[in-house]
Amino acid sequence: MPEVHTYPPCRIRPAAPDDEAALGELDRATWSTLHAVMPRPQPPYAPFFDDRHRPEDFLVAEARDGAGEPRLAGYTRVVPPTPLACNAHVRQIQGLAVADWARGRGIARALLRAALAAARADGANRMTLRVLGHNAPARALYESEGFVVEGVLPGEFFLDGRYVDDVLMGRPLAP
Repeated sequence: MPEVHTYPPCRIRPAAPDDEAALGELDRATWSTLHAVMPRPQPPYAPFFDDRHRPEDFLVAEARDGAGEPRLAGYTRVVPPTPLACNAHVRQIQGLAVADWARGRGIARALLRAALAAARADGANRMTLRVLGHNAPARALYESEGFVVEGVLPGEFFLDGRYVDDVLMGRPLAP
């Protein structure tokens, strides 16, 4: 993962073990059927970091809140999609969240661009992701950053009383 980078209006850095409580709180606060297929988290909450979700897999964005104080504003998780050597050139975004107070400030775009840069720096030449078909804001963001729809699993999930498509998107990482 990259060192600290500034992408106005935020500072992006690799996550640290000390971020666990803030990331868990952010993850629970931003839960929505717009992007989540797992049930809403309930107490007692599972740890945010575990054997499959390590701090080094996450980038976090810090931004100033309404009082001018720096706070954790968002995160993204970027990992190889499989452990296979023949797939080692690919990275996958497996989660991107921005705090309600920080939305509309370009933080999701900054996190996405930092993820692309980190994947390139790690030797990857392709980035993929999955997004729910009804998540129009996320799809628009990804498309504006060069992602294209590469596949659709129609009605893959049943959320909030309706079937929702799972949309597979990808893009090359050439500069």
